[in-house]
Parts: sequence; structure tokens; C-alpha cells
Amino acid sequence: MKEYLKNIIQNIPNKPGCYQYFDNKGVVIYVGKAKNLKKRVSSYFTKKHDDSPKTRILVSKICDIKYIIVDTEEDTLLLENNLIKEFQPRYNVMLKDDKSYPSIVIRNEYFPRVEITRKIIKDGSQYYGPYPNIASVKTLLDFIHKMYSIRTCSLNLAPEKIAEGKYKVCLEYHIKRCLGPCIGLQALEDYNKSIRSIQEILKGNTNIVSDGIYAEMIEHAEKQEFEEANKLKEKYQLIENFKNKSTVVSSIKYNINVYSYEEDENAAYINYLNVYNGAIIQAYTFEYRKRIEETKEELLSLGIIEVRDRFGSKAKEIVVPFYPDLTMEGIEFTIPQRGDKKKLLLLSTQNVKQYKIDKLKKAESLNPEQRSVRILKEIQKDLNIKDLPTHIECFDNSNIQGTNPVSACVVFKMGKPSKKDYRHFNVKTVVGPDDFSTMREVVYRRYHRLLEEDKPLPQLIVIDGGKGQLSAACESLKALNIYGKVAIVGIAKRLEEIYYPEDPIPLYLDKNSESLKVIQHLRDEAHRFGITFHRNQRSKSQIKSELDNIKGIGDETKRLLLKEYKSVKRVKLATDTELEKIIGKHKTTLLRNYFAEKEV
Repeated sequence: MKEYLKNIIQNIPNKPGCYQYFDNKGVVIYVGKAKNLKKRVSSYFTKKHDDSPKTRILVSKICDIKYIIVDTEEDTLLLENNLIKEFQPRYNVMLKDDKSYPSIVIRNEYFPRVEITRKIIKDGSQYYGPYPNIASVKTLLDFIHKMYSIRTCSLNLAPEKIAEGKYKVCLEYHIKRCLGPCIGLQALEDYNKSIRSIQEILKGNTNIVSDGIYAEMIEHAEKQEFEEANKLKEKYQLIENFKNKSTVVSSIKYNINVYSYEEDENAAYINYLNVYNGAIIQAYTFEYRKRIEETKEELLSLGIIEVRDRFGSKAKEIVVPFYPDLTMEGIEFTIPQRGDKKKLLLLSTQNVKQYKIDKLKKAESLNPEQRSVRILKEIQKDLNIKDLPTHIECFDNSNIQGTNPVSACVVFKMGKPSKKDYRHFNVKTVVGPDDFSTMREVVYRRYHRLLEEDKPLPQLIVIDGGKGQLSAACESLKALNIYGKVAIVGIAKRLEEIYYPEDPIPLYLDKNSESLKVIQHLRDEAHRFGITFHRNQRSKSQIKSELDNIKGIGDETKRLLLKEYKSVKRVKLATDTELEKIIGKHKTTLLRNYFAEKEV
């Protein structure tokens, strides 16, 4: 470590705060937080980081260190979040903000407009959302416009502009969807009364609005102002219908935030639900790109701080799938085990998993090879094998009632069938239905041939069968001195157990896993290829035994006979006249003589 850095570290206090690492050009390359700055920063230079190459590279590039002391752990997270956004350091986890989520904005202007927006600008306007999709926003806005006569035009309705008298009412006024504030027909206070009700609806306080409308309706009815009372009744029914259709999750009026977490090798995904008065009023999923080996607890903490800062959430209870690396004054973290909160967490988890799946599908549609690599990595992980199985081979034996034993080898490359590499084997050394000996022979022949021809071996061999067939295949690999160099497993048909050599306990893969689907595809393809070959061999054997031994009867004659009569049995039943029309008198005589000798 450089002497300059040693001096800085010696003087760092044992207090909470944020630190920044700079490279030789004075660029911030990493921002971190710590409960104890001195311990945390020192650890980068005292540990070897053998299991973390990215951290090792980061440390090698540090030329200067700066730090900021704060009072609380929550402040460190807020400061870290702001510094990361400002400097966008190369080695920090980066928020990938999805701009596609729509929000509703109440504009900061005279006679405010209520609109859909995808841009949040700090101009004093009020923003509600984000919402999960545009359809839900349009439904909500449509309801608001039915409830309240608010303008949709973009005119500047400042008092002096209205006073100039340059505006004219539009179609919205004539169809009674706007009360004409542009020409002074509606007072600002009356308009803002509607805006205040809309704000309550967007906050989730529909009960406050419906109770107010109901009270006003009763008041007009008591005064016998029935026309006004009826208008309010229509509004009351509208809002009650809206309440019934909205995403109410509990009769208990929870005011909580819910977070769920998913990750893959390169990214972390966090879903946020804002539950107010027992109804979901916000849903948002975002992604962090990983840079150094951050823990899921750290990433969830960063996500919670980001959301609370962005949306101004004040919830005192936060539902989480696991405890984040974070303590916040006055905030309770809950991991629910049952009830409404558990259902909310499951709903959030469904959303974050779907976001991850959608993102993966989108990426794989642009790059199909990416999907193949992902599936192969999943197989490598699930089967715990050393090499990525880009080349897999599967063996299956076929012998029905002990006749014509054959075996098939199918080949998958990059997770897909490579039919030009398929091979079938006529079993040479085995008599009768001996599955183990057949497997031993064909596996030996297959890889003895590959070794002789100096062709690449597969990374994974799959044997269609249980422990017995697998053991027989392993014996052949040992005889060829490649046992242990190539991964090999067996798959038993009944319960889809995966067997490993010399391990009596099978592995059970999830029935929906991509790994099991590929292995099943291999097995089924080997079975299909083997059965087809076996049927062909049996057909040839049956025909040969009856017709091929007749001297003077060639392939063309056989073809003509079988085309006409379909079987040897029908050929025998045919009359001489019928046969002579097809193959002539001489060959008919040869057939009759042969069949007569067989009957003697």
C-alpha cells in the first residue's frame, strides 16, 4: 500500500459515514458506506480478496480516499445513494431506471390539469404513482373525468389571461365535461375543491371522498333540492363502484410498504408496493446492475432508501422477504409468516419474478444464443458438473422380446439436437435381452471410436436407465481411461431420478426446471431414434428370413411383391396366375418350390 494511503487510513475516525475512492486521474471509481469508516476502509487493504477478483482490481486502482462523517446509518445510505447518482462510479452498483412506468400529475398552475406523464420534473407539480401499466392509469383518469368537470386543454389560465377575453369555450364545455374556467364561468376556488377530492382519491382516501359526497347528498335531499341530490347520488355510486374494483387487499387499513427481491448473476431486481388504507396505490419494479460482490441485504437496503427518497414514503412498517442491512429510526421491518401481509409479500414476489422473466425473454429474443447459454449454465449448476455442457450425448437400448438388440446415441450441441451426429449401433457381443452388457458394449465402442479419430468428447453423458445401466457405462469409461474426465449421469424413467456414479441417493430436479426438460428431451429423442432403428431392423429381419434366401428373387422382385400383397403371408396365399402377372412364370415357380420345401 502507498504511504500516502496509509496516512489517510490511520486518520479515518471510527464513525459512520461514506467514503470515496479516486483513481490516478482524480475520478471517483467507488462510493461506499460504513457503520465504522476506519474498519471498513482498512479491510480493503488488509484482505487478499482471492475470491473477489473485481474487488482486487478496484483496490489496485485506488490512488486517493475521501470520506464524509454522518450521524446515523440511515443518513449514510441517503448520502451514498446521492453520491452514486452524482458521480456514477465505475465499480458501484448502478440503478437501471425503467422510464416506462406511467404516473399521474396534477400540474402546478391555475386551474390545474390532471394528466398522464412519464417524466417527473421538480416544478411544484404533484405526482402520483408510478402505476404498473398504462391501462390502469387510463381507467383511473377516465373515472376522475366522469366524477369531476376538469379541463383538458393546455391554455394558460392565469387571471390576467382570462381577463383579456381572448379564449372561447370548446367542445368539452358544450358536452358538459368542463365548466368553462377559460372564460370565467367557474371560480378557481370551486375548481380547486374538485382538485382536492382528486388528490384524496389518488392517495387512496376514497372513503373520505365518498363520505363527503354522501353527506352533501343527504343535505340537498333534506332541503328538497332533488336535482342536485341526484347528481351527487350518481357520483356516490360511481365512487363506490370504483372502490369495489380497486386493488383492495385487506379490510384492515394497513399503511405499509412491501418489498421483494430477485437476482441473477449480473443484476438485482426489487419490487415495491405502497399499501395505503389497505389498498395498493403504487407498484414499481427497478433493477440494480451489480459491479462488485454486493450482498442481497446491501442491495435491498439501497433499494429501500432509493424508493423512500424518490416517492417520499413515510410508512412506519416495511414488509420484506429478509432483513436488510439497515436500521431506521421509528421504522419496523416485518417478515410475515401468514395473513394479509404474507399475501402482499407473495404478490410483490410474483411481480418481481415476472419482471425478471420478461427482461430475460426480451434479451433472449434479441440474442437467441443467450438462452442456450443460460440453460446450459443451469444444467451445469443443477448437476454440479465442472464444465459447461455444450456437447451432451445420451444412450438408449432397444430390444423387444429379446430380438434384434440395438442401441442409439443422440447428440445435443448448445442444448439443441445435432441430428447429423446421431449414431445407432447393432449390438455384436450380447445375446438376448441384457441391458447392462448392451450399454457396456455401445458406450465402449462410441468413445473408443472418438478417441481413435481424435474427436472431441462430450462434457456430459446421459444414460437412459437407473443405477445398473449407469454402472455398466462407467465400466466402459474406466476401460478407456476417461472416467472422471467426462461427467456422466443416469435418468430413471419412473420418477425421473438423476443418478450419479457410486452414489445410491438420486437427485430430484424441479419438474418445471429447464435442466430436467433438456435431459427429458435427450432421453425421449434417444428412445425415438432407437425404436425407429429397431423397427427397421425387425422388418428387414422378417422379410429376409422369408424371401432373401430364395435364389433368383432379388430386391426389385421383393419390392413388387410387398407393394402388391403387403406381407409374405399374403404372397403365399396368392394364386400362380396372380403372381405370374406381377413377377413372371419363372420367378413364380421359384417361389412355389421354395415354399413347398419349407412346408415339408
